[in-house]
Amino acid sequence: MSESVQTEVVVEPSPAYVKKTNMPMIIYILYFAGFLFGVSALAGLIMAYVQRSDDDDAVLASHYRYQIRTFWLGLLFFVVGILTTFLLVGYIILLAWAIWTLIRIVKGFSAWDKGVVIK
Repeated sequence: MSESVQTEVVVEPSPAYVKKTNMPMIIYILYFAGFLFGVSALAGLIMAYVQRSDDDDAVLASHYRYQIRTFWLGLLFFVVGILTTFLLVGYIILLAWAIWTLIRIVKGFSAWDKGVVIK
């Protein structure tokens, strides 16, 4: 009787690839932490700019673009909200900014988890 031995070859991605593909998740987490520590959102922005410049993957590049736009538009809404708080409308703008930012973080994180391009 001859027994056939089947060997299973497991190919694990290189650590550099794993690190590269986890970067959008790290940036989304930093943006979320930005609600408590504003400087973490700035760190996320810098990381998105750095990663965007050396990435050819369309999915990852779309997430970096999305994260960069989220930061700059969010900063604009935040500044307008702060400047208009004396009119009381600023509080509504700040609430809308917080909800909008959270929605974009969750939407981006979900799309990244599924591995799809985000717009």
